[in-house]
Amino acid sequence: MSSLGYDPYFSPSSSSYRRWYVESPPPRVSSRGRTHVASAPGGGMYGASSSSSSARVHYSSPGRVLLSSSPGQSLELELSQAAQISSEFRAVRTQERSQLQNLNDRFAGFIERVRELEQQNRALEAELMILRQRHNEPSRLRSLYEQEARALRAAVDEARAEQQAALGQRERLEQTLSALQGRYEEEVLAREDAEARLMEARREADQAALAKSELEKSVETLLEELAFLKRVHESELAELQAQVHLGVQVAVESEAAAPDLSGALRDIRSQYERLAARNIQAAEEWFRGKVGTLTETVAQHTDAVRSSKDEAGEYRRQLQNRILEIDACRGLNESLEKQLHEMEDKNGAEIAAMHDTIGDLENELRGTKQEMARYLKEKLLEGEESRFNVAESEPWPLCTATLCRPLPPSADPSSPASALGRPTSSPHPRPPGRVQPPAEEEEEEEEEKEEGEGEEEAEEAKEEGEEEEGRDEKEEMRRKRKRKKEMRRRKEEMRREERKQKRRLKKEKRRLRLRKVAMKANKKEKRPRLRRRKETRKEMRKKMKKEMRKQRAR
Repeated sequence: MSSLGYDPYFSPSSSSYRRWYVESPPPRVSSRGRTHVASAPGGGMYGASSSSSSARVHYSSPGRVLLSSSPGQSLELELSQAAQISSEFRAVRTQERSQLQNLNDRFAGFIERVRELEQQNRALEAELMILRQRHNEPSRLRSLYEQEARALRAAVDEARAEQQAALGQRERLEQTLSALQGRYEEEVLAREDAEARLMEARREADQAALAKSELEKSVETLLEELAFLKRVHESELAELQAQVHLGVQVAVESEAAAPDLSGALRDIRSQYERLAARNIQAAEEWFRGKVGTLTETVAQHTDAVRSSKDEAGEYRRQLQNRILEIDACRGLNESLEKQLHEMEDKNGAEIAAMHDTIGDLENELRGTKQEMARYLKEKLLEGEESRFNVAESEPWPLCTATLCRPLPPSADPSSPASALGRPTSSPHPRPPGRVQPPAEEEEEEEEEKEEGEGEEEAEEAKEEGEEEEGRDEKEEMRRKRKRKKEMRRRKEEMRREERKQKRRLKKEKRRLRLRKVAMKANKKEKRPRLRRRKETRKEMRKKMKKEMRKQRAR
């Protein structure tokens, strides 16, 4: 008994559905002699007995049952076998009809699936057209990148020029500041010398004042001594006069015996008077000389003090002017430092923006690569779908006795037997069946005629479809080659653009690194100078505070 089976196997690489038989292994037909099983050239099986005289063999067409009988068999056995075969044939026919109905339903589902895939293919083709229009404009992307790169280069050049101008202005201001600091230091030294001279003059003035006070005190003591000496002298004179009066009286009384004392007293008095006048005159002359010298020294010192005060006022005014200039230079230096910090922040922001642009460009490159990969996948899907559509355009004759199944890889699709689903020298040949009634044989003959007509129509349609398929395949191959060439060209252009952009970005990164290194080196070189300047300023402020405190204390 022959059994039919269906395997729902679909291969995207196959161009069309094929029909395929699954046959049961050939049973043996027994006779009185030996049994033989063989395959006919047309695909049928035959069985023969070893004794050709006693065996009768009936051959059938391909797919029919081989009839074998011997004259010794009984009629009852034939009738029982015919009834059994007819019942089995009816069951097989009903099973085949149900399977054919199921397969037709599945075929309708496949057709609906094909239509859905066609709709998806149209949507994908629309997306592909959009992507082609988008990718057919590489010059726009390149122009945008070049425009942005030019803008960034112009901004970098502007920042470099501003930085150079600021550095030049800063160097000039540093030179002026160093010159002003030199002048300030010279003025400070001159002021210190003037203050030292002023202190010396003040010390001399103090010494002169002390000497004047001492001399005044000595003059007062001398005047007091002089008055005291005058009083003593007057008292002595009075005593002497009294003694002289007494001596005159005594002399009168004893003129002859007493010597001349009045002359001696007169001589003594004149001597004392001359001595006192000489002492007074010497003291007055000494006092007058001392007072004159002191007045001269005081006048000199007052002139020196006045000139030193004038110089101190002039130096104070100059110091105030220098302090104002230093404050102005400090403000200018602070403003320049602020500008420098702002420029550094600006350059840092520009560097960050350039890094962001680099990241954006890299992300865009990744996106373009992903889009290209997706585009290639879509092209591959389009090729598969085009092959599927070509396979769908081939005629699909519905058979009543066979089932639709993809052709196995070992079969040749060009052979008509494989196109109709018949096995060509397959390892499972059609077995000889049991004896069938004549009515069923007639039905099978009619079915075979219909199958032959359907096979001829299918062969003609297949030849036409193969010709159209060959043309479509050639055109599709040409289109694919053109598309591949375009894709390769676009890929090469994109790679060149990527390489150029990477080189530019590397150059910009190197420039920025060199600038950072130069700025760091400048900062390191300027830090000790700024520290020295700050230290000198602090020392000068401390000195000025000390001097102001001394002046206030005086």
